[in-house]
Amino acid sequence: MDFAELLALGRRVGDRLVARGETIAVAESSAGGLVSAALLARAGASAYFFGGAVLYTRRSRRLLTTLTSDDTAGMRSSSLPYARLLAAHQRSRFRASWGLAETGAAGPSGNPYGDPAGHSCLAVDGPVVLERMLRTGQDDRQGNMLAFAIAALELLAQAIDAAPAAAAPISAPG
Repeated sequence: MDFAELLALGRRVGDRLVARGETIAVAESSAGGLVSAALLARAGASAYFFGGAVLYTRRSRRLLTTLTSDDTAGMRSSSLPYARLLAAHQRSRFRASWGLAETGAAGPSGNPYGDPAGHSCLAVDGPVVLERMLRTGQDDRQGNMLAFAIAALELLAQAIDAAPAAAAPISAPG
């Protein structure tokens, strides 16, 4: 899949969200904003895209979220528990129907935790909660970023398809 196909996938997911009257908030790291870009590729994205953040460092997480060190105690980035926390945090913070998170190691080398390049953890929080670990086995940074974004959107689409009709946001925005 290439960048044009990623954008088309984002538009299709956006169509599903609009059809259901649902919203999304995103936290991503190694995808570098590609998940948000794909979701914003659809005209009228403001109907469903509440916001997103590229949380590439601890400092960015501290400045762009309301998570505290207590919230992440015993956790490391690039892990499924961390991805679940980010997805739930974004959903709650933005009062969205869905939260989506991606965290990983794009490459060309691995991360300080011992995960290889091509490692990503993805999570969706909403009426359906899903998570997935992806290992591409590649050290191609741009290829991995694209693969991570595609996998995140596919996981979100899977969750949306599995959700009961007309899921509501956590609470009305206000």
